[in-house]
Amino acid sequence: MLVSLFRNYEGWESSVVKPDLNIDFHTHIISEEFLNLAEKYGDDRWPVLEKTCDCGANIMIKGNKFREITDQTWDAEKRLSDMDKEGIDIQVLSPIPVTFSYWAGPEQGLEMARFQNDFIASVTREHPNRFIGLATVPLQDVDSAIKEMDRAVNELGLKGIEIGSNVNGKNLDDDSLERFFKAANDQEVPLFIHPWATLGKERMPRHNFMYMVGMPSETALAAGSIIMSGMLDRYPNLKLCFAHGGGSLPYLLPRMDKGWNVWPQIRKTEKPPSHYAKLLYYDSLVYDEDNLQFMIEKFGVDQIIAGSDYPFLLREAPSGEVVDRLSTLSDAEKGKILGLNALDFLNLNKEEYTKAVKEEFSTK
Repeated sequence: MLVSLFRNYEGWESSVVKPDLNIDFHTHIISEEFLNLAEKYGDDRWPVLEKTCDCGANIMIKGNKFREITDQTWDAEKRLSDMDKEGIDIQVLSPIPVTFSYWAGPEQGLEMARFQNDFIASVTREHPNRFIGLATVPLQDVDSAIKEMDRAVNELGLKGIEIGSNVNGKNLDDDSLERFFKAANDQEVPLFIHPWATLGKERMPRHNFMYMVGMPSETALAAGSIIMSGMLDRYPNLKLCFAHGGGSLPYLLPRMDKGWNVWPQIRKTEKPPSHYAKLLYYDSLVYDEDNLQFMIEKFGVDQIIAGSDYPFLLREAPSGEVVDRLSTLSDAEKGKILGLNALDFLNLNKEEYTKAVKEEFSTK
């Protein structure tokens, strides 16, 4: 049985067994001093941070409010306070997807990526036992993306890359992106795939459907493109994790298998799609025990990683709540999803991180 090494905290039910490590894999961060490339380049497509008060800001695009955010998005101390209240030992930090800016020119895209990677690296250096960082790369130019991936991982110490679900309308199996995935495979750099620039967005302005329908559909399309492409046969060391439980992918797999069987002319893989879906990773952000159970049946416990989408409104609070509620899971299985699978995905040492977090809390 896994027992908490660290502390009890408000919000945990007394019957919940605390895992060795509680890791929130899916969180987003932005610098309070976010660079203003719209002003620098005279192009209002760039996201701009406009402070509304000390405790919040708006992300603006083309003069319109894209998203309201709170200071939790940039303030590491606020994040740490929230983590302590909710029993989260480590957050994995990644950029906000709207900042990918793949539409920009290669040099400008690289400037945006380097700024964000430097910022995330600075936060992880300041709190190395509490934060793990993921980088972003300018996928509109594969050569620049590979170089920045190398810098981010080998110079800055970031542990993986967050990428978008498409690149200017090109699915992830587009030939132009192949060298990037080969490089990630060869260098064993894990990739977190997050929806952005969703399909059908012109039909989704009402009801906030971009977040509720567009993103899950976009994620399924991205995962399906990878699965059907044969990439996972070619690159066996490629580690990919899809946000939001893989979106609608788990439900679509039987239909994909059927298509693979009845249309042999489309096959690029040795085995049906459902086989490759079990090689991918997925965060647990599905809110509902039945949905999580369905994911486990489709993919297996070892492929699911707790993530909350902190600090946004659609987040799960606390991270892993749905995992705790699922009565069919053993304590050991919950421990995997709540922390250990994240370390496995990121190629990190469990004993090292457990010891580091334990030492962190022993000084408090």
